[in-house]
Amino acid sequence: MCMHLSTLFTKIKFWTNNVSFGRNLESSGIPFVHLSLHASCDIGCNFTIGNWAVLNASGIKGKSKIEVRNNAHLKIGDNVGMTATTIMCFNKILIGDNVKLGVGVHIYDTDFHNIDPMKRLAGDNIQTVKTKPVVIGNNVFIGAYSIILKGVTIGENSVIGAGAVVTKSIPANEIWAGNPAKCVKILK
Repeated sequence: MCMHLSTLFTKIKFWTNNVSFGRNLESSGIPFVHLSLHASCDIGCNFTIGNWAVLNASGIKGKSKIEVRNNAHLKIGDNVGMTATTIMCFNKILIGDNVKLGVGVHIYDTDFHNIDPMKRLAGDNIQTVKTKPVVIGNNVFIGAYSIILKGVTIGENSVIGAGAVVTKSIPANEIWAGNPAKCVKILK
């Protein structure tokens, strides 16, 4: 499907799911988008989203997924790009301006399930599952296949190495990599 048609269908999908977005949205392929009751999603200008139905240069075949659950809020700033990225928002996720999300990045502000085995056995209740906001500062680059977990803040200008699992907050102007992610360099 050509880029113009993909972008048109993505805009329609955003409109029908009450996603607000700024000018110059571009999409290759059509993402999965779902907003639950009283959820909100605001996307800034110059948003680029990759959702290839065939293999892309990274070797991954997949669509981006944006899901915002009941009463949660997702805000994506200006000049943000992502490819085959999954964002699951149960609480609040804030993504700043000029952020690049590498292919296959996952961002979660929830545990999805209870840690307590008795609560899991009784059937997970979304009200008892732990959630904490995720904040990604301006000018951040998150490398391919990284996972950003609940409660994390990534300071502006920081870089997350490919395949990192980010379990704690990262100061501004640092490069972090690994599982769990650790500081490997301070940027000047």
